[in-house]
Amino acid sequence: MSFNAKAILATLAVGLAGPVLAEYPEQPVTFIVPWPPGDLEDVLTRMIAEDFQAEYGVPAAVVNRPGGGGGPFPGAIDVATAPADGYTIGSFVPAVPLIGHEIDIPELTPERFDPIGIFLTYPFVIATSQDAPYATMAELAAHAKENDVFLGHFGDVLTPTQVTKALAANMGFEWGGDAAFDALDCNTLASGDADVINTTLQLILPCLDSVNVLLSITGERISLVPDTPTIGEVDAALDISLWNGLFVVKDTPEDVRAKIAAVAERTVMSDRAQALAAETGALVYWLDAAESAAVIEADRATLATISAALGQ
Repeated sequence: MSFNAKAILATLAVGLAGPVLAEYPEQPVTFIVPWPPGDLEDVLTRMIAEDFQAEYGVPAAVVNRPGGGGGPFPGAIDVATAPADGYTIGSFVPAVPLIGHEIDIPELTPERFDPIGIFLTYPFVIATSQDAPYATMAELAAHAKENDVFLGHFGDVLTPTQVTKALAANMGFEWGGDAAFDALDCNTLASGDADVINTTLQLILPCLDSVNVLLSITGERISLVPDTPTIGEVDAALDISLWNGLFVVKDTPEDVRAKIAAVAERTVMSDRAQALAAETGALVYWLDAAESAAVIEADRATLATISAALGQ
């Protein structure tokens, strides 16, 4: 057989095998954070995006897609309706994979997401102004039985809000009212928009000297407020932590997931990410996909206990 004939046959073989698929990533990648800029998940996701861009030489942007006080679901829908190709990655709290498909959001039903990995436990707290007539959860419960206390939170279906309302039910009081906010910080308390807020410690660090942190919704005490008890210390049945992780839609190829995970793990274990943890009291670490799935299943059981406390 002549050389030309061999070349023609080789070309035909390639054509019959189909086009050569480009190696991921070959185009810009978007990380969607369903909250406003500035909180821990946003800062860490931006670090991951920066490192992803440096590693692979493609643009990697973070898009903030908050829900106007209604939680993370508009951002989650953006990820859920994207192709399963790894070019749209969600940076999500537990409510997205645990609750979104159960509250009549068609785009999230059936369950749409798989974890790449969990990388953050928020230093989530229940806090009030220092001049409030209560400095502990027990004092708040006693006061709220005789007075209206207004709660500010990030969305009624979110785990921190559910835990806070379940704790109130277990302690025998009701909130005088509550509302969802996109931002819960020093200004929220100073303005009187809420008497008690459910937020992350990072957002109130600038005014920590004028705030009472009543409780942390974490598995262990926060280093920056070591005298503040955890939810598990106050009510063991409601012991749960609030985390954030990277998620992609189901059917995303395994090799794509592995590339995202490899960069994310290096980032969150880096010196700059661990410095952020030390500054804010957050826990910054890496759990792989299997470990993350186990956390999600354990949280399902705790959320069932919370729902029972709320009579749901």
